[in-house]
Amino acid sequence: MSKGLILGVGNSLMGDEGVGCQAVAHLEKSGLFPQFDFLDGGTGGFHLMEHLIEHDPVILIDATLDDRPEGTVRLIKPSGYRDFPSTMSTHEIGLKDLITSLTLIDQLPNMFLIAVSVKDYARLSLELSETIANTFPKIEQAIHKVELSLAKNRTF
Repeated sequence: MSKGLILGVGNSLMGDEGVGCQAVAHLEKSGLFPQFDFLDGGTGGFHLMEHLIEHDPVILIDATLDDRPEGTVRLIKPSGYRDFPSTMSTHEIGLKDLITSLTLIDQLPNMFLIAVSVKDYARLSLELSETIANTFPKIEQAIHKVELSLAKNRTF
């Protein structure tokens, strides 16, 4: 296996819905996580399968539509597609299909999800709202938590 992967998904043309992609760009520039490769996965789909198979662990960053306050950052350890939040952002179906396929062929890597609660996911903009842009330190903390868990060789 190669390095771990930090994968951001979302539509960068739709403001906060693109938080995963914007976070990956920020994290890669920061140099904080040299043990990971970084990938802007766009709106997900089966073209990501080879990247998920080639990396372990995979940390997926995505926007989620839920009842939590905007800007809430949650770290989830899904074991399959059913463990993903039921209201992922606009590309939900492609990601869930991908996770299901990887599970069926027994190729699902050790995966973690960083879900960022958004409210205004359909605004056409290349910029994140201030609330969502301010989640980057919380996203970094979540990645450090994954690192600590993996270093201690324990499950999350």
